[in-house]
Amino acid sequence: MYICYYISINKTTVIQGRKIAAKDIELVRQLINTNSSWGRTRLSKELCVLWNFKDGNGRLKDMACRNLLLKLEKQGLITLPARKSGTNNAKRNVLVAYVLHSTLPISAKLKTLTPLQLRLVEDKDTLRLFKCFLSAYHYLGFSGTVGENLKYMVYDDIDRPLACLLFGSSAWKCAPRDSFIGWDHKKRGKNLALVTNNVRFLVLPWVKVEHLASHILGKVARCIRDDWTAKYGHPVYMLETFVEKDRFSGTCYKASNWIYVGKTKGRSRNDRYTTLKVPIKDIYLYPLAKRFKEVLCL
Repeated sequence: MYICYYISINKTTVIQGRKIAAKDIELVRQLINTNSSWGRTRLSKELCVLWNFKDGNGRLKDMACRNLLLKLEKQGLITLPARKSGTNNAKRNVLVAYVLHSTLPISAKLKTLTPLQLRLVEDKDTLRLFKCFLSAYHYLGFSGTVGENLKYMVYDDIDRPLACLLFGSSAWKCAPRDSFIGWDHKKRGKNLALVTNNVRFLVLPWVKVEHLASHILGKVARCIRDDWTAKYGHPVYMLETFVEKDRFSGTCYKASNWIYVGKTKGRSRNDRYTTLKVPIKDIYLYPLAKRFKEVLCL
């Protein structure tokens, strides 16, 4: 069964918090029809310039724009150029380069490894190691990032890697979270960028250190607002994460005072016909400011 979507000449729709009018759809169609040599990357970058779609530091929000274009295509509003490669998440994970690293066991008391070093992933060598760890040892692997994000590597006092974390775009819609904050559709669309999702957290499998995970989460919570502001020109006021309840108990988040607010419904965010089943996840939130609700509901 196929559903046809359209926007009337005076009607707008909201995708990823951005109002999309009929004239915007027509612009995208014209760019596609008159520039047959363009791929999806070129198209999204041109639209970023035309729409002034930039982050707080003036950089083009290319990946966010590409995601928006995919959603427009799923609604039947546009037809994107064919992909130049058949890359999907599984293939990306396979193609992540292996980086030689030690897997010697690290088993000790936390205090003997401190002070831990929490470093942003910024140089190419560290990024390759970060991708290698997630693709090799995290059950979800690594399939790239979309939109604003921060990557952290954690080292002990003698520079041995212990863990890595990835924070990215928050979920567009999550009823328990939205209710906890006090968001309606309009407020969520306006302030979604002020929340970030801990989409990956990996303690390396050969590291066995009691209380390490919760200690790391505490360190991240104390620095991520400043790090986010430095990179994107605006802070974040809340962290969120989704813990697959049949696989994990969420102990480290509970120990770090993250707030449990409910469960997902077991449906994919791309489930248009309510038929796709995915694992149910527990939802945890961590406010980064005392007056977070006031700021997020402006």
